[in-house]
Amino acid sequence: MINDLTKGAPVKLMLLFSVPLLIGNIFQQFYNIADIIIVGRTLGMQALASVGAVSPLFFLIMFIVVGFTGGFAVITGQRFGAKDYDGVRRSVTMSAILSFAITAVFTVFCAVFMNQLLFLMNVPQEIYKDAFWYIEIVVIGLFVANFYNLLASIIRALGDSLTPLYCLIIASILNILLALLFILEFHWGVPGSAVALVLSQAVSGLLCVWYVKKHFPILHLKKSDWIFDWKEDYKFAMEHLKVGVPMAVQFAILGMSILIIQSVCNTFGADVIASFTAALRIEQIATLPMISFGVALASYVAQNFGAGHFSRIRYGVKRASLINVGLSIVMAVIMHFWGGHFVRIFVGSGNENVVKIAHDYLFISSLFYFFLAQIFIYRNALQGLGRAAIPMLASVGELVMRSFAAVFLAVRISYYGVFFAGPIAWVAASTVLAVGYYTTIKRFIFKTQMKLRQKRS
Repeated sequence: MINDLTKGAPVKLMLLFSVPLLIGNIFQQFYNIADIIIVGRTLGMQALASVGAVSPLFFLIMFIVVGFTGGFAVITGQRFGAKDYDGVRRSVTMSAILSFAITAVFTVFCAVFMNQLLFLMNVPQEIYKDAFWYIEIVVIGLFVANFYNLLASIIRALGDSLTPLYCLIIASILNILLALLFILEFHWGVPGSAVALVLSQAVSGLLCVWYVKKHFPILHLKKSDWIFDWKEDYKFAMEHLKVGVPMAVQFAILGMSILIIQSVCNTFGADVIASFTAALRIEQIATLPMISFGVALASYVAQNFGAGHFSRIRYGVKRASLINVGLSIVMAVIMHFWGGHFVRIFVGSGNENVVKIAHDYLFISSLFYFFLAQIFIYRNALQGLGRAAIPMLASVGELVMRSFAAVFLAVRISYYGVFFAGPIAWVAASTVLAVGYYTTIKRFIFKTQMKLRQKRS
């Protein structure tokens, strides 16, 4: 159901919007978590390491897809907030055209240079074959991932966070069933889990199309909406790319930083790779409430930006920041006391060295969740305002800090040095984003006040 986020109590709106997002994000993690648990429990630690060794490359690819689709949807949300419904439809078709072209180029590049990428990542020879086929299948299915993420981003931009949730619940269950079928019955091994992932994403995308056709008249596209006039639509395309490209670059930089850390981890052997893989999955779940509230804030800010409600934006961001602080404290406590128990779900009993390494990582990183929580708030607020350059700058700083810390500290204190790379980067990035947001919102409010004074005079 379409929701107007420019009216009503901001905190209540964001909470109602973020709860389905949270549930949806949990189910989306099932795409990866189901693979990890099934692979780790049925195929062993070496198979788990093969998936874990290329997980950062998987994240990098998905981050770029999410960056582009999320950035394009910001324009859709702004048009909706301004009550420009023709502009909403044109934004949808423009986003689809641009996404298709970008995905085609990116898919070909990754497929052609996959061996070189895995070589640069220091993937061990004993797990190379499974790692190669897992990530190659994911890349081949990139159009499917883009298809779903674009639809989900557009639907959320219109204030509906429930529809993507329904699609993800069905697709996540299907992913688990297909992974079990392909691995246990068909004996396809690690590549089977990748096939299950791609097929499940395809189902979620098709479900979104069906639901939009049934319940979203505003998104019923006309033939004229697909006509691209270079002279008239060039500026409109640039408007989308102005937000989408920096967001994609920002997410790509984040993915590259994780890629570098994984490359360093890969030099410490299968136990460390498996530990890092399990720990990252658990951390992704732990931070989902903070991420979900940030995504809800982005839609809230985008619609209110289109309506010109800048004081309302500032109020909503302050409240969202306080909520995320509370969530970061709760998640840090949970990781501190129960992190090891969660790790055993992934690796089973009899792998205590893997459990210890993973729990140590969770303990160290959870101490800095406060800074990570603020990144989700200020990054999404700036993106909703259409100011993607500042988050991109923060991501560059994050890449530099992660890379330096991972390489420099790993030499001195072994793989434990890698565990401090993320927290150091979070402190730097959250500082840049907070300063960027408060400077930007003050400028918008000042301009609004000046316009009101001019009208009165």
